[in-house]
Amino acid sequence: MTAKERNDYFYVCALIEYIARETLNHRGDIVKAIGEEGIKKLLHDAEMDHCLSFEQVSDEVISYYKIKKGNFDTISNCKYSIPSFLDIGKLYSIMIEDCAKQGEEVQELINIFSSFISDKISEFNTDLYYQNPDYLEWSYRDGKLLD
Repeated sequence: MTAKERNDYFYVCALIEYIARETLNHRGDIVKAIGEEGIKKLLHDAEMDHCLSFEQVSDEVISYYKIKKGNFDTISNCKYSIPSFLDIGKLYSIMIEDCAKQGEEVQELINIFSSFISDKISEFNTDLYYQNPDYLEWSYRDGKLLD
């Protein structure tokens, strides 16, 4: 993956996290609403969209893909500070780079965001986000949290 591609995946992953928080949806639901072609378009546009605020791009994506409000609120009841959407976006982009076969990064993004690990990472009252990224990647690959 080139440096530009890394930045684009980081941006799109952070955007997905931001939209999910704004709309109270599971991250997998956001990816499903956007679809594979939409993800490819977001990646294509990422370099230009970097110049815009996340709020503006998020509003445009929510409107264009008709993303409805959900009830997956992972923030309101948190006792401690939560990782930023950028922190979480970085984690996802690292997982995609480490787990995807060359040329299959978009599908890996969809797979990771749609897997059990995404909801687990979003449980900010746990310490899972702070675990070693290798642990998260191997748990994802194994289909369950490792002991």
